[in-house]
Parts: sequence; C-alpha cells; structure tokens
Amino acid sequence: MVGSDKGAFPVTEAYKTLSKSVCAELTVKRSRFLCYANPVSCEAEAAEFVKEISAKHWDARHNVWAYSVREGRRERYSDDGEPQGTAGQPVLEALRARDITDAVLVVTRYFGGILLGASGLTRAYASSAGLGIEQAGTVVMRPSLRLRLVLEYPRFAQFERILLRLGGVVESSEFAQYVTVCFALPADSYEAFRSALAELVPGAATELLGEGFTPADL
Repeated sequence: MVGSDKGAFPVTEAYKTLSKSVCAELTVKRSRFLCYANPVSCEAEAAEFVKEISAKHWDARHNVWAYSVREGRRERYSDDGEPQGTAGQPVLEALRARDITDAVLVVTRYFGGILLGASGLTRAYASSAGLGIEQAGTVVMRPSLRLRLVLEYPRFAQFERILLRLGGVVESSEFAQYVTVCFALPADSYEAFRSALAELVPGAATELLGEGFTPADL
C-alpha cells in the first residue's frame, strides 16, 4: 500500500448557503421587484455578481443588494438610492434570519408609479428577498476531505461499503495491478473510516489530496 496517514485532518464548520442561482419576481402596487439570488465562494464573486446584475438592469430605478460571505465574516449591503434602512438592510436580514452565508442577493426595482412609503418598501424588499431564497433553496455544506487510497482488488467492494456507510463517495478509480481510488469523505467521519480501514487492510494508508465542502445530503 502507498500513501501517507498523518492522523486527524483539520475540520472546519459546516455552513448553509443557497442551492442554486435564481431570479424571482414579485409585484407590489405595480412596482416590479426582481430578486437575483446566487451562491458565491468569496467577497470578490459577490461584488462581481452585483456589478453584473446592475449592468443588466441599468435602466431600473434601484438595484439594491446584500451579501454575506464566510471569507473574513463579511456582510455588506446597499440601499442604492432608496431611503436609508428600507432596502439593503431588509435584504441582508433575510439572509441572516435563515443563517445563510456565501450568498448574494440583488433586488432590482422597476418603479410602478405608486409610492410605497418606508414601511411598504421595507416589507416589499424583505418579501422579494425571501421569495428569492425560497426559490433558490438552501443546502448545508459540510467539511470534506479528498483522499486517495491504493487497495488490492478483493478489498475494493468492502471498501466501497465502508465509504457508503460513512457518507463518502468515490470520485474516480483506476484498475491496474492494484486499485487506486480517489474519494471524498465527510471530515467528521474520518476517524471512523480510519478505524474501519485498519480492520479491513492493516497498515493501509490514505493520502490527503485536499479539503473542501460537500452537500450534507450526498
């Protein structure tokens, strides 16, 4: 067997984010609210998304936005010309209330000719943001490890059963003199996996390829 096993790997916290990118539309007293909801991985991505949607809807009265990212624990929002506190903050609160991060919302408003008032604006932006989040859906991302292992052929099926039981997934496998398998495993399952692997193949060692996050339902 080849590889290196240096004991427990670093584990970071799981987080909740948006499942996909969507545009949800809401009409309030003839004003159109388009909520663009998008998962991101960093503040630069969030800022770029805001720029993209604002350019797309350059003719709109307002392009209000808010985002929350794990990178530096950053939160930002903009009222984009709406009365202070009536737009960007309610959009950001929609993310906070659902404990969502690594996500950006842009709510574009096309004015319909009827003033909504401060409270009406607050409700409209909050509702639009909530609708966008609802349509995007959410997913819990848990820390995962990408690993490589070399096995003898007779052990491969047993290895797969162990991996499946612990919530892991095979990413690729190469069959030559031995089986070389690359797989992802929830970080909090690593110790259990290592124990089960030691019983299956004494002396076997895994090689760490990288760390990341995978959806909790995989």
